[in-house]
Amino acid sequence: MSDTTMPSTASDEGSWERSDVLPRRRNAVVWHSLALAKRNLIKIKRNPISISDAVIAPVTFLIIFVYMFGGAVSGSTHAYLQFTTPAILVLSAITAGMIATGVNLSIDIKKGIFDRFRSMPISRSAPLIGSVLADVVRYLVAMITLLVFGYVIGFRIQTNPWYTLAAAALTILFGMSLSWVWVLLGMVIKETASVQTIIALSIFPLAFGTDMVAPTKTLPGWLQAWAKINPVGHTMAACRGLLIGGEIATPLIKSLLWSVGLIVVFAPLAVLAYRRRT
Repeated sequence: MSDTTMPSTASDEGSWERSDVLPRRRNAVVWHSLALAKRNLIKIKRNPISISDAVIAPVTFLIIFVYMFGGAVSGSTHAYLQFTTPAILVLSAITAGMIATGVNLSIDIKKGIFDRFRSMPISRSAPLIGSVLADVVRYLVAMITLLVFGYVIGFRIQTNPWYTLAAAALTILFGMSLSWVWVLLGMVIKETASVQTIIALSIFPLAFGTDMVAPTKTLPGWLQAWAKINPVGHTMAACRGLLIGGEIATPLIKSLLWSVGLIVVFAPLAVLAYRRRT
């Protein structure tokens, strides 16, 4: 009596293996992105020196701005330390992720890593989202380093722990939203050196077109106009209010609107550029 059970075909076996190893899940993009974010965190664990800039930059910024400009701008380094530390908190976070995101993605594409991602049954946007999510660790390292060093040299938070956590969350959200601009540059510009140069230069209009160093009223008219719409300036003002007191609602709302806008505009453009390049 013949066996009526038909042997599995190669395609059947392959589909079984795929469904067994990579089962379909709801919100697959989220799971795939988290898995690739974990991959990036493992890279940091194996090479901790890769986040040394997130430690060195905040300390350097604080020393330069407070001790070189504090006396000249406000007449007191202590008063200037209180004023500028919340702004440098934002600056440290965005610089911690800006070069790492765009440059590392550009390097990974040249190495062919994204070719392997493309052959896997994962969402096309997952590698980009995973890279942005992994940068949260860099933001946290930069912010903790700044607040600890700031405390050592005299900075004191004037509000409460909840406001402090809100300032950290706002900074992380804004840093992640701005990262999509760096991701897009990393996808569009093919030369890694050019990506690094352009991203590094962009920090000047973003950071210094604010009241981080000096009050905006001392700036020329055209720079004051830019400072009024600069999303980094709104985030700095919101963090200043959350950490040392002052106006919170207006700059907070503007910062949140900018964060959402950056994600809505640049995330789809970055994914589109990634698909075209890979």
